[in-house]
Amino acid sequence: MKRYGLIGFPLGHSFSAGYFADKFAALGAQDEYVYENFPMEHVGQLRTALPADLLGFNVTIPHKRNILPLLSEIDPEARAVGAVNCVKVLPDGSYKGYNTDIYGFEASLRKMLAARQEPFASLKALVLGTGGAAQAVHHVLRKLGIGYVEVSRTACGPQRIGYEQLTPEMMAVHRLIVNTTPLGMYPDTAAKAPLPYDSIGTGHYLYDLIYNPAETAFLREGRIRGAWVKSGLEMLVLQAERSWEIWNEQENGNTSVPRI
Repeated sequence: MKRYGLIGFPLGHSFSAGYFADKFAALGAQDEYVYENFPMEHVGQLRTALPADLLGFNVTIPHKRNILPLLSEIDPEARAVGAVNCVKVLPDGSYKGYNTDIYGFEASLRKMLAARQEPFASLKALVLGTGGAAQAVHHVLRKLGIGYVEVSRTACGPQRIGYEQLTPEMMAVHRLIVNTTPLGMYPDTAAKAPLPYDSIGTGHYLYDLIYNPAETAFLREGRIRGAWVKSGLEMLVLQAERSWEIWNEQENGNTSVPRI
């Protein structure tokens, strides 16, 4: 039995265990692979709480940053954003960290923009929130050449403004809006960022990293005004599949498992 898992605390909201159970069932490999949750309040429990035969694991809050000192290797993109959400157990038992959120967001955003043949150079973005998820978004936007401004409850210079500073003119210029905050997540589904929604129109793109509910209040405000909207579900699936590839990559770069 090849064993994988997820660490974090709490894990009641976890998407990964159900996703991988379905994946293994689709592969007809329930007796070959298993994915388990490992609730872990303190990352110092890592070595004692995980089974010795674990081949890889995902990392969720609150450990995406504080796991870094426990890793023997860190992928350059994960190091660039200072957060890890995927760990591969190396043959010597040491850990290598990756950030598959970067891959998931980039691939999903590319598909969203390609659907309307929107060139990256034509866009500027507003990134709502300043937490760890926002850092992965920033990295992808820089990679694609999309300028951005952070938006939070507290302004801090020209690159981080407060919600109250969003004018109709700013909304017109910044046509891509990415929500990295938990506002609107189940069960508080009525919550949404305090944006001037009447300034959003058919030329806007609203991307929400939240996947539950499928349409947040933020996305609904955009949809009813004709904006192109997307939830975080596709990103979550893509990052999970990238984790699967990483865990099963051989030295030649090929994977040892079939895809679905």
